[in-house]
Amino acid sequence: MGHFSVSVVGKDRPGIVAEVSRILYEQGCNIEDSTCTILSGQFAMILVVSHPAISAVAELSPAFEEVRSQMRLIVTLHTLKDEEVVHEKSFLGNPHIISVYGADRPGIVYNVTRELAQRKVNITDLNTQVVGTKERPVYVMVLEVDIPEGTDMKGLEKEFERIKKELSVSITVRPIETLEL
Repeated sequence: MGHFSVSVVGKDRPGIVAEVSRILYEQGCNIEDSTCTILSGQFAMILVVSHPAISAVAELSPAFEEVRSQMRLIVTLHTLKDEEVVHEKSFLGNPHIISVYGADRPGIVYNVTRELAQRKVNITDLNTQVVGTKERPVYVMVLEVDIPEGTDMKGLEKEFERIKKELSVSITVRPIETLEL
């Protein structure tokens, strides 16, 4: 059985998911995992798919030529090795939501994620957006993270206090209940 990652990027419009899923269905692929979003009018989707007989990207990629040309989408496929396909949660930690709000400026994402990376905190989802007005833009970042057992939370809070002062942002960290799909 072959597993593939399929990445789709292009100008947002209705029908992209339908066309991509139609192609995968017609090729006999099973969609095992997927996510999509719209960023500043640009559609982005990534899927992990499997096929019982196809094991090479070269066999699957030509099926996307029509959607590449007619919908002007960038479709990229990669073959995944068996060990790269994870069917269970691969990181065991304590799930938390981290919210960051403040005046829009460079360095917010870097400073917060650097502190998380140094503590081996896994970011499972990240969303950022500028809200407010043109005169008073407010940067909003929401992260879902898995914090490893034994993490020095007081040390993390201390670093977040430093970042809050340095960048004039608000940072809140709260645990969340897990929901498995």
